[in-house]
Amino acid sequence: MGGLERFERRLESMISGAFARTFRSAVQPVEIAAALERELDNNAQILSRDRRLVPNDFHVELAPTDLQRLAPYDSTLARELSQTLQEHAQAQSYVFPGPVKIDFEPATDLTTGRFRIRSAAQAEVSGSATPTQVGRAQAVLEINGTQHPLTPPGVVIGRGSDADIRINDPGISRRHAEFLVTAGRDGQPPQVEVHDLGSTNGLLVDGRKVPRATLREGTEVRAGTTVIRLRIVDAGPIAGGWSGV
Repeated sequence: MGGLERFERRLESMISGAFARTFRSAVQPVEIAAALERELDNNAQILSRDRRLVPNDFHVELAPTDLQRLAPYDSTLARELSQTLQEHAQAQSYVFPGPVKIDFEPATDLTTGRFRIRSAAQAEVSGSATPTQVGRAQAVLEINGTQHPLTPPGVVIGRGSDADIRINDPGISRRHAEFLVTAGRDGQPPQVEVHDLGSTNGLLVDGRKVPRATLREGTEVRAGTTVIRLRIVDAGPIAGGWSGV
């Protein structure tokens, strides 16, 4: 039995065919499952001979009528779709950079029975800071929907367990880069620099590959496939951008 057939049977046993009856003339769950599997196949990036990185963050866009019909079953469907994707990934030696997330969203330009999928590889991010520390910080790093405070002397990002902020991105080295922080004086915002720590893939700062840079509010630093954005609280008139050091 194939993965899609197992998916259909699990859904039938869990919701007694109610979903199939509701969606008789609209988009079918198995169609979404097949499209999600194709999304993995079409976006797989080679990590090694036996491992390929695939997206783990999915947004399924549906016509408003389909989304309304789906509402009573969306959590069940998302859970079953996630399991189906993980089975497909295991069979194909795919690697997810973090937990699989599937969201359903309305799209007014789609008609009943039509849907589309947006996906991204979003690395899991973890750190030791508390919400209180984040709230008190004058500067934070925004990474994949998480916030991490920047306080002197700074933090190290990387894939290894000894990094201050751990990012599960195969394109990031174990100790990839260090964000150095100097406290501001006389009400001025802190000064922030980023230094590459000899990583394999380097850093892109606002689209330019540099070994180190002085950062400003809104600067984007890319490490691997992950975008890290600097936010300075009450930064005043400071303009975005960076300057090479």
